[in-house]
Parts: sequence; C-alpha cells; structure tokens
Amino acid sequence: MSTPNPQLVAVMGRGIVDQDTALLTADNLGLTRGDGCFDATRLVVDGAGKRVDNIERHLRRFARSWELLELGRLGFEAWRALIDEAVDAWDVPGAATVKTISTRGTEHPQSEPTQLLTITPFSGSLVPLNVVTLNRGYTSDAFAESPWLLGGVKSLSYAINVAGTREAHRRGADDCLFVSADGFCLEGPTSALVVATGDEVVLTPLEGTGILRSITADVVTEQLEAEGVRVVHRLIRPAEILDADGAWLMSSVRGVCPIVTLDGHDVPQDAARTRHYTALSGFDR
Repeated sequence: MSTPNPQLVAVMGRGIVDQDTALLTADNLGLTRGDGCFDATRLVVDGAGKRVDNIERHLRRFARSWELLELGRLGFEAWRALIDEAVDAWDVPGAATVKTISTRGTEHPQSEPTQLLTITPFSGSLVPLNVVTLNRGYTSDAFAESPWLLGGVKSLSYAINVAGTREAHRRGADDCLFVSADGFCLEGPTSALVVATGDEVVLTPLEGTGILRSITADVVTEQLEAEGVRVVHRLIRPAEILDADGAWLMSSVRGVCPIVTLDGHDVPQDAARTRHYTALSGFDR
C-alpha cells in the first residue's frame, strides 16, 4: 500500500519490513505503560552521499537509557548492523530522522525487549523560536537522591513533553522551555538550552536536574572549549536569558535554533554566533 510520506521500518532479527507491518501486540509494555526508550538523530542524503550525525554518541546514550531502565545490555554490533542496513536502503534526498526504539516487550507472557527503528523524512527547518516558560513541577535538585525517577533517560513516556509543546502553541509560541518549581531553566521538550553570556557559554547541569544529555549541545560546546571558550554548567533563571548575549535550543533533529522571544520579551540576538554554532553542529551541511 503506497503512502504519500515514505517511511522505512526495520526490526531487530528481521531486518527491513513493510512499513505497514503490525509490530506490537496489545499488551506490549511500550504501548500500555510507556516502558521503554528511544533515541533519534539526523540522516542526510545529498550529492556527497549519506551521513548519519553522531551515531556512536547516540548509541551510547541509547545504551545508557537501556541500563537505567534495566533492559539488559544493548547489542551495539546488532544495532550498528541494523542501522547500516536501513540507511543503505534509504534513498530519499534531503534530511530524515533515524529513530531507534526499544520497549520492555510483552507483559503476557513476559518477553525480551521489542527493538525496531524507523527512518522518516524531516521537513522542518532551522528557525528562530518564540518560546514560553512552563513549570515542570519539580525542583532543580529533585533527581539528586532519586535515581529511580530515571533522570536522563530518553523514555517513551513523552506525554508531558508533547503536552508542553501543545501548550506553547496554545499560547501562540513555537516551543516551550521547562522551568523547575524553584525557578531555574531546565530544557525544552526535545532540546537543550545553551546560553551565551559575557565570555562564557552556559548549559543546564545534568546532576540533580534530570535533564537529558544533549548530543548536539555537547558537540558544539566541546569544540567551543577547544577554541578557548569557557563552558560552564550552572543553573540560571529565565530573567538571565533576557540579559544574555544570545540563547538557543539545540537538538539532534532540528539543529541550532535561536530563541528570539521568551514569554513575550525580546532575547538578544547574535547572528554570528548562530552561524558559528550551526557550523560546529554540522547543520550547515
């Protein structure tokens, strides 16, 4: 059956399957409880060939989610082979999203994890963002003494993230920035916050906050440090963004997006930094 939007689906142990193949039973724990994890990155097909951004880093982050969810040990070689098979078969020009997905499997009877990946075209663009802040409902150190809260896991339980995006749209914004109950900036629903202020670049600390490690922010800031820029991890309040030299939401699919307004207030812009960070991230290619 043909569809207007191409999608490739591949399953661990089976390889590529028809995109309309039924893959989950009604008692799959990823479906019924969001018990599982995923990761995602960008695939580009152009005149230079095919490239998948930072795939080893994404597999390591995927493996960490597996570990914290106690799914067992991620089969790196099997996943690399499945990704290679899928990418080799994908020939749609332009940008696409490669998403790796694992659930805990079926509940009755209990099974091994369900493992699959998808490749779908990405039609978005790197655009300036109007952003609103939303209270995430927990303090900035809530995860410090509670590892069972699964801080830093890219969980399938994404309902709150999606709800945050919907609420931002209801308020006439493009995206939201989650803020802790004690008033500190955390992250976007699918992105990391990076703020340039004075002679330093600031990221939200991972410890205690429960935020996800950002591959794109890491790639950019590691290169900035190599250039001699001071990169620090500390908590900041939304008001500090309004007094900064610039702020960005960065993700592995959308890239480096400057924040132009925050809660209706203009955020300072630095076009040169935006171009430089975009180049460092690889999203200029």
